Amino acid sequence: MSTADGSNVFGEDLSGLHQTGGVLWGAQNSGRLWRLVPNGSGGWKPDTTGGWTSGKTLRFPGGSGAPDSEGVTVTGSGAAGGVFVSSERNGSGSSRLSVLRYDVSGSGTTLTATKEWNLTASLPSVGSNLGFEGITWIPDGYLTGAGFKDASTGTAYDPGGYGAHTGGVFFVGVEGTGVIHGYVLEDSGAFTRVSSTSSGMAGVMELQWEPQAFRLWAVCDDNCGGQHRTLKVDASGVFAVTAVYDRPTGMPDYNNEGFSLAGADECVNGSKPVYWADDDNDGGHAIRKGTVTC
Repeated sequence: MSTADGSNVFGEDLSGLHQTGGVLWGAQNSGRLWRLVPNGSGGWKPDTTGGWTSGKTLRFPGGSGAPDSEGVTVTGSGAAGGVFVSSERNGSGSSRLSVLRYDVSGSGTTLTATKEWNLTASLPSVGSNLGFEGITWIPDGYLTGAGFKDASTGTAYDPGGYGAHTGGVFFVGVEGTGVIHGYVLEDSGAFTRVSSTSSGMAGVMELQWEPQAFRLWAVCDDNCGGQHRTLKVDASGVFAVTAVYDRPTGMPDYNNEGFSLAGADECVNGSKPVYWADDDNDGGHAIRKGTVTC
């Protein structure tokens, strides 16, 4: 395990991570999105082009508010299809469990969401700072092939039963309950909850789909000793835990709220890089690097 960023680049509150190709996206609680690029020594630094030098300020649709941005992901279309951020509230206000889509193609330093799916009313109530922490997207192809069951219908998941929806299902993790919820988020703004799965942990701070191994990673922070779990769709059509991992040997019990895996193209001699985001910026570093078997 080693540091993977410069000294005091981000400060506190770097939370969600998601790597796609040569870019690592980072969501910061203060309503900021980072586009990070390789720093030449195995780590990451802010992109200095396109207005990304200090990250970009996030707003709700209409340009208002300050999303408490905790998680970030993209779909099979990559960033060109929008970057999706999970938020648990507006600033330090009451619960607003939302998924927000951002067009990141411009050069301005503020991003206004092009779509919001406010899921608050569809979920059990949680404390305002105990909501969505992680988000990831899983393609319909895996779900149908694995026999995923749609909890809203009680039958096999059928993507054709929904309107246009990015070709997959978004999974969000709730800090206060440790439950992972799956949603079809339609382009129209409609949404349907198609699954709810207990992670078996006190809280979920990050979710990452690993297509190379067809597994869903759920990660907890120092509230669970930095435990990681993987899940796959089982014979009954629901996600079930397949493995439990302690935090890496030699890593202190940091407040790691972000976790991301490199792609299959970076697999060398059976292992590839993984990254953690430390919300507390311990020792002046917010990103650390390790490896995982691939």
